[in-house]
Amino acid sequence: MVYAYNFSFWKKPIVRSLFSSARVIFVDRVEVIPAGATVAVWGLRSLPAEVEARVSVLHLEDGFLRSVGLGADLIRPVSWVVDTRGMYFDATRPSDLEVLLSETMFSQELLLRAADLRERIVSSGLTKYNVGAAGWVRPAGTDRVILVPGQVESDASLTYGASEVKTNLGLLQAVRSANPNAYVIYKPHPDVVAGLRAKGAAEGEVGRWCDETLVDVSMGELLLQVDEVHVLTSLAGFEALLRGKKVTCYGQPFYAGWGLTNDILSHPRRSRRLTLEELVAGALIMYPRYFDRHGGGLVAPELALDQLLAWRAENGGTPPWWRNLFRVVLRRVVGVR
Repeated sequence: MVYAYNFSFWKKPIVRSLFSSARVIFVDRVEVIPAGATVAVWGLRSLPAEVEARVSVLHLEDGFLRSVGLGADLIRPVSWVVDTRGMYFDATRPSDLEVLLSETMFSQELLLRAADLRERIVSSGLTKYNVGAAGWVRPAGTDRVILVPGQVESDASLTYGASEVKTNLGLLQAVRSANPNAYVIYKPHPDVVAGLRAKGAAEGEVGRWCDETLVDVSMGELLLQVDEVHVLTSLAGFEALLRGKKVTCYGQPFYAGWGLTNDILSHPRRSRRLTLEELVAGALIMYPRYFDRHGGGLVAPELALDQLLAWRAENGGTPPWWRNLFRVVLRRVVGVR
């Protein structure tokens, strides 16, 4: 039995799919949760200390291959993660993913599987959201192109994973200061572009610190054309690693500290050196749970990848005509945060 605490209506069917072998009870009041219960919460949502001390907590969050479309649009995901310690974006304490990457002895069979999975992701151009239809051509004569992906500044990943630089503008200023002669591209977060999440502080000034701002270009296509990606905690850094790009981290995302990235901050808990295949095995095979889009429960990541590719082919790369109308409703009901 799993008690699912304070979940929105649209997430409830996904919670049932995740725990298909258990009875799921949705609750909005902690008083009804009995001692010894297993309690699922979204992200780092906290329970009162006296309740948390007597239950087992499972933290749920989107996986790293999510959907064709934005989570802020309430589009159903193909993967979630379940973490018993905290969450992968919280660098203040170990998560299940961090422990897994620190301690697992990866078999050769698993590493070969990870290499195949990575190759398929890269060759097909898949990313977390798989949005963006416009193309981009690298300007002639640019010797070094740096991509700076924007983030939603109110996200918990910045609260718990960035300590010195915490804003998109601050990141751009730091990148420009360290790389005065590079061609710097800024790509705002798609949730912000869609008007579903609030713009960052002084977002209107980013043009002073970059050479170009790109909005509707596919991240999968863009990553192939740049030389480096500089991030706070953005998943785009992980997606760049998959493609063999140089990645500089100004925050502490889950993929930093393992010897694969250029880290501005130290990661004292992460002393192990990982190969890219080991990182992929942990982050894309062992840690997430993948959903069958056709209602068949949980599936292997390879099948989820097949279904994600089919979904993208059906979608055609552009959102349906009614999506913008739905976003108007979302902004009024949920608000822009």
